[in-house]
Amino acid sequence: MSIVKINVLTVPEDQRETLEKRFAARAGAVESSDGFEWFELLRPVEGTDTYLVYTRWRTEEDFQNWMSGRGQAAHSGGGEAGGERPKPAASGATLWSFEVVQQAAPKQG
Repeated sequence: MSIVKINVLTVPEDQRETLEKRFAARAGAVESSDGFEWFELLRPVEGTDTYLVYTRWRTEEDFQNWMSGRGQAAHSGGGEAGGERPKPAASGATLWSFEVVQQAAPKQG
């Protein structure tokens, strides 16, 4: 079965909009990657400053290949005026890794 990577981002309230705009600006950066299955950016709603970036991959190798190629470019931040890299919106990040051992989908019909 698939593997799941959850990037846990600590994002101060004054940087939330910046983070969300950056993710929106690079929409499509992962969708055509071999082995990619799903993405969600989860905004906190109850007393926390933690965003979750959920991705699901066919295999660990597919994730690692994306990280060493397109993922590295997507996470580099790109340049802004003067060639400077923009300040990160998150003040901390942790990567959680899981294997999918059971799943369910809505019943059809």
